[in-house]
Amino acid sequence: MKKLFSILICTVLLLSFSCKEEKKAPDGSTQMKKVMAIHDEVMPKMGTIGKLVGELKPKVDSTETGKQYEVAMKDLQAANTAMMDWMKEFGDRFDHEEILEGKELSAEKQQWLDEEEEKVKVVKEKINGSIARAEALLAKDTVQ
Repeated sequence: MKKLFSILICTVLLLSFSCKEEKKAPDGSTQMKKVMAIHDEVMPKMGTIGKLVGELKPKVDSTETGKQYEVAMKDLQAANTAMMDWMKEFGDRFDHEEILEGKELSAEKQQWLDEEEEKVKVVKEKINGSIARAEALLAKDTVQ
């Protein structure tokens, strides 16, 4: 419960930073905006992950079908963890002005931003993929 509360606080803080109006930024901040746009696209899906985990959890048992539900649930939880880890690392690497105000990045931080862009794309794929697989499994269950 304590971990969930910490995750919730991090999420709210990052959302509040990402939702503020940006000041006019230099052209070099285009990549930062792109990275944040990917984050902003998948962040609302975290609620869907929680909902799906809640639907899958009671279906987990020792049967073959139950094991499929468990795999889907763990996949969703791993996607959630990937997002939380990415946000923490991103927040550790960049300050408020760099993220929201387009402050010019050092060469090292530009390299980090390149890395973070690739990482957030992977996180996006994990989130979207795990949701799609879980929804397909649950839909298959209701058809049978």
